[in-house]
Amino acid sequence: MRVLVTGGAGYIGSHTARLLTESGLEPIVYDNLSKGHRRAVQWCPLIVGDLANRDLLYDTLTKHRIEAVVHFAAFIAVGESMQRPGVYFRNNVANTLNLLECMKDANVGNIVFSSTAAVYGDPIAVPITESHPRNPVNPYGETKLMMERALHWYGECHGFRWAALRYFNACGAHPDAKIGEVHEPETHLIPLVMQAALGQREDVGVFGRDYPTPDGTAIRDYIHILDLGEAHVRALEYLNAGGASGAFNLGTGKGQSVQEVISAVERVTGTKVPVRDCPRRAGDPPELVADATHAFETLNWKPRMSDLDTIIETAWRWETIGRPKR
Repeated sequence: MRVLVTGGAGYIGSHTARLLTESGLEPIVYDNLSKGHRRAVQWCPLIVGDLANRDLLYDTLTKHRIEAVVHFAAFIAVGESMQRPGVYFRNNVANTLNLLECMKDANVGNIVFSSTAAVYGDPIAVPITESHPRNPVNPYGETKLMMERALHWYGECHGFRWAALRYFNACGAHPDAKIGEVHEPETHLIPLVMQAALGQREDVGVFGRDYPTPDGTAIRDYIHILDLGEAHVRALEYLNAGGASGAFNLGTGKGQSVQEVISAVERVTGTKVPVRDCPRRAGDPPELVADATHAFETLNWKPRMSDLDTIIETAWRWETIGRPKR
């Protein structure tokens, strides 16, 4: 199967493209390199292009005889989406509609869509199932929900089959440290903790120690990047076999607190992490944990590398050995 991986030079996209190759599929990465990195695409061809370029996108789908799409290309920073909502709607919605239209014209009907737990908004029950009300509290989550709804209607009107994978907290790196997490600026907890441990930043902020959790810090569901990538492979196989369209939570079903993450980094690396206590951030719920039973049962997928020590070990190897020097 020839698969177009949009945003395949980014963090999740590059790991997934590599797994697709290792699974015997033929990925083609399509990325404008505005957020992704050319060096992350080492195992398959790269086409440098923007989803706004309808002609190039259509030519890519037809020339390479693409049979399915895995769509990662999107802006993902929640805070930035609050400051620049127009940019997020243009990129995440308008450009994705360009992709869907080109797929329709090129007779490509299967798509795995990179969605997010942000479609749920503030949880009313934990763990969160796919039937939880969807009420985003930021433009980023709204753009993803809008595209899930568009996928539904492209399925109804044009026969598309789709899987929307709602991630919780992606983390870790490939064990060989050839690819890993690089965001500029970095906003994710685990790389921030490690960079503080390495002296690359003064400290790491802990936003709130007064949550109604066992240690007072917020709890999140952390899932290893290779487990996420494997879910995309399984979703493609599921759709190719005629599976019904739908949304799937991707998480472990177990939460880890901010303090537990910091303590795990100190334990695994033997390095003290400088910490700065800060007030809670507006909109941060105490706990976000997935119920991923639907993915377990339907996609025949389960996390294998998402214990916290494995996450920390692979991320530390990337930060100390693999990551290009800044």
